[in-house]
Amino acid sequence: MNEQELQRGARHRLAVIRHCQEVTHNVSKTCRYYGISRSCYYRWLQRYEEGGEEALRERSRGPINRPRATRDEVVAKILYLRSHYHFGPEKISMYLARYHGISVSNSGVWRILKRAGMNRLPRSQRHKPHAKRWKRYEMPQPGHQVQIDVKFIAPIPGVTKRRFYQYTAIDDCTRRRILKVFERNNSRSAIQFVDFVCERLPFQVERIQTDNGSEFQKDFHWHVIDKGIEHVYIKPRTPRLNGKVERSHRIDNEEFYSLLRGVVIDDAQLFTEKIAEWERFYNYDRPHGSLGGKTPYERFKQVTTNG
Repeated sequence: MNEQELQRGARHRLAVIRHCQEVTHNVSKTCRYYGISRSCYYRWLQRYEEGGEEALRERSRGPINRPRATRDEVVAKILYLRSHYHFGPEKISMYLARYHGISVSNSGVWRILKRAGMNRLPRSQRHKPHAKRWKRYEMPQPGHQVQIDVKFIAPIPGVTKRRFYQYTAIDDCTRRRILKVFERNNSRSAIQFVDFVCERLPFQVERIQTDNGSEFQKDFHWHVIDKGIEHVYIKPRTPRLNGKVERSHRIDNEEFYSLLRGVVIDDAQLFTEKIAEWERFYNYDRPHGSLGGKTPYERFKQVTTNG
């Protein structure tokens, strides 16, 4: 209820009281005229006599004590995660449980966002009809398929003066990622990166999937084949087929690059060091909704232990 509505309610109650005192001089007639009960009139009259017109404003009808209400600091954490990272109720609930030991249900988070007017997702993230969605798949074992893609990093005001290229590899099964920054986007960088990936991953890579970019053409393709790894291309103009690496790039924008304001980075090696810190957090600490709240490392331990 806004301020204008509060003032309108107070003026109405004052008009009822004055009507009785100045027009009818009869409580019953005034109550019949305005359609209220006598007890309601006397309650308003008592408030008016004790506090004047200000006391006639609408009062909260909620309980005075709410022992089960969500604490203010928890609400602040929920609104921070929503406003800075655009997390949904499920992801916010996972973060609170993992990092703060706070248990709030998905529906409880949604109600808090609703009261704050922050329950609506950006249009690009809203629910899509089933017919417009594509089928989600997942490889059963680590290394069965690794998606590789390149993210162009335009000069960031106050952060970089030059452009860089973030090479990203993500394991289809565990969502474990390997990241590295290059100053050039060509087949030489792509070859160096795939060698880097094979050294870093704790399992053997069986297949690599890329788009049809020039950096992934002949030289890269045959280098991968020579390493005993299958190389497949997605269909042209279908980035959704590389959806896991594409989605991870959106996470980079929301949770890493958006927080670089004021951190001057204009060297590829320094950029790689910064992004390596983010990679460690992503792989070992960040819970993933697609993994049921597990981190990629926990997912890797789960599938290798069960296997």
